[in-house]
Amino acid sequence: MLFVEYPKCSTCQKAKKWLDEHNVKYTDRHIVEDNPTYEELKKWYERSGLPLKKFFNTSGMLYREMELSKKLTDMSEDEQLKLLASNGMLVKRPLIVMDDTVLTGFKESVWEEKVR
Repeated sequence: MLFVEYPKCSTCQKAKKWLDEHNVKYTDRHIVEDNPTYEELKKWYERSGLPLKKFFNTSGMLYREMELSKKLTDMSEDEQLKLLASNGMLVKRPLIVMDDTVLTGFKESVWEEKVR
């Protein structure tokens, strides 16, 4: 399992604590130092079954500064994926990548069902 996080993010810290408490083995990846590539994001998005918007950190400062809530609807999926790959701070975190599941954000009830 890949755990993509921003270590200063409080939600990521909670998620990591949850993983550790449940003895879930994972590989940790810093989302800014090792931003997901376009190819990774495309594969994860396709595997997730989630709308692409769920991959955006909509509460982040960069998302708001770039006024992406107004711009995303006019962008193709390809353009959105390229934008996500350009800066890790745009990507919703934490991000969990497993063989058959990709999760964005931390909802304990969903993780209970999908991660354990």
